[in-house]
Amino acid sequence: MHQPDRVSLREVAPRDGLQNEPPVSTQDKIRLIDALSRTGLSRIEAVSFVNPKAVPQMADAAEVWAAVEKHPGIRYSALAPNLKGVQRAIDAGFTAVEVVISASESHNQANVGRSVADSLAEFPDICALARDNLAGVEAIIATSFGCPFEGDIAPGAVAEIVDAATEAGIDRIAFGDTTGMATPRRVNELLDAVDTELPLLMHFHNTRGAALANLLTALDRGVTEFDASVGGLGGCPFAPGASGNVATEEVVHMLHDMGIDTGVDLAALIGVAALAQDIVGRELESGVLRAGPRTPLK
Repeated sequence: MHQPDRVSLREVAPRDGLQNEPPVSTQDKIRLIDALSRTGLSRIEAVSFVNPKAVPQMADAAEVWAAVEKHPGIRYSALAPNLKGVQRAIDAGFTAVEVVISASESHNQANVGRSVADSLAEFPDICALARDNLAGVEAIIATSFGCPFEGDIAPGAVAEIVDAATEAGIDRIAFGDTTGMATPRRVNELLDAVDTELPLLMHFHNTRGAALANLLTALDRGVTEFDASVGGLGGCPFAPGASGNVATEEVVHMLHDMGIDTGVDLAALIGVAALAQDIVGRELESGVLRAGPRTPLK
């Protein structure tokens, strides 16, 4: 197995985690982001600039971002569904933006209200806007491993989106496992189909308990960037059955035991998972939060 010395994790609980929960207060969002910023994480997806009528949980994105502590060395990012959202993110002061597109026509219509072709057609303008404002832009390809509406998604279809996004000027690519349909086999098939020099990131949901196995498969193929969500928070409001992301503390716990550095303080992270559980007011599914690490932390 290929084993890197270090893995880069992007924490997505403040955005992807909270968008599937009943709205929490602006102050609680700020508390969560500030607590995450003190764990050693180097990347945090803070908010999304989406239509507040569609995703009311993110209606206070600009207010949250204006109030959080900005730690040097942390790459904070915002998600947007279209050019208008990217402009709002840049206006708010973000220099790292993610634009989301689905590999599935049905999910793209449900998620952003347009066809895949229409989303792709806007990518050159999005990339030009980002370049003009010295911002990086990443394409997140949702339903990369399967769609709750259409079933299996051909890896070749995902590869075509990667090619179009690369041609448009996208800086990075992320593959979203929107409803936890990925398996190690399908991770390998997707990576076999994709041919790009751009940095790749994997975003796994643990809906069917396969997230850590999928992460290890991608790691073996040379992928070293992953999304994770403290406490296992997360889901997609527009995809039936989209339960939580892989829990950040479970990923860190496993990687550290393998001798792979993440830069993250596991004890601090478990504390933030407990905070997240208090904020959403329900028990979260993270095994490391529930049982603690395999040996006591000192």
